[in-house]
Amino acid sequence: MDRRLRTVRRFAWGVLGYTVLVILWGGFVRASGAGAGCGDHWPLCNGELVPTAPALNTVIEFGHRVTSGLALPAVLVLAWLVFRAFPRGAAVRTVSVVAVVFMVLEGAIGAGLVLFEYVAYNPSIARAAWMAAHLTNTFLLLGALTLTAWWAEGKDVPRLDLSARTARVGATLAAVLVLGAGGAVTALGDTLVLGGGLDPAEHPVVAALVAARVFHPTMAFVVLAVLGVTVALTRAPRPRQIGWAVLGLFVVQMAIGALNVWLLAPVWMQIVHLLVTDLIWIGLVVFASEALAAPDAVAESAGRGGAAVAA
Repeated sequence: MDRRLRTVRRFAWGVLGYTVLVILWGGFVRASGAGAGCGDHWPLCNGELVPTAPALNTVIEFGHRVTSGLALPAVLVLAWLVFRAFPRGAAVRTVSVVAVVFMVLEGAIGAGLVLFEYVAYNPSIARAAWMAAHLTNTFLLLGALTLTAWWAEGKDVPRLDLSARTARVGATLAAVLVLGAGGAVTALGDTLVLGGGLDPAEHPVVAALVAARVFHPTMAFVVLAVLGVTVALTRAPRPRQIGWAVLGLFVVQMAIGALNVWLLAPVWMQIVHLLVTDLIWIGLVVFASEALAAPDAVAESAGRGGAAVAA
């Protein structure tokens, strides 16, 4: 195997794994209420480049900023490596650039949360909307990084068409995105009530978030059915196997979610729930790519992501 190609593949998976860790740290910042650890200052932390004599919440928030800040150059380096290793027109080039765009948006949304003070125990509708948008962008970022790594491995690149299969896969992806956004809002409600001690009777927004909690588990059952149908109607062996694995992990996630509610959403359990959510999404993106590239999905596959390594 060409050394340059091997380097790209290892680095792509490494960046994906590192991004998941950054996301989990961000989840810990939200769940612990440490989001205001740097005040409303960005990119500075409490007016300082590096905080001196920081409190615990400042250490948590500043640590997240440092790890997030390193993610952008990592994705830029990944795109540079991909452009060196793959020829013009390769789909893996395009998706690596898309990953850069979503990483920049991720940083911008994070900065907005701080500057508008949508952190810690701020109970506002605007914060809930920002959290949903943040989660959606995070999923799209993970999807782009997953496809970069997957197609760099030389896997078939799908060609989208107007077939029923494309509609089913697309609907499944969209359903999981909606479920994830709802989960972000649900987690915010848990943070405000269980972490911040806010009384729903005194805060109408908090009361609305608590009342909306039933939406998330209900939507989870809908998504389970949609995913099950999509996998069952997939004929190609490899994507079908991946799909069943994702479906199994989704069932495990539903059990974790129930346990999370029963335990009153401890921080560590919220992080486990978020980790499994990320793994489900990564697996689903791989499944979608494989299902739409399979011979029964399109007449001709779009070729290999790394069809020809640049000389």
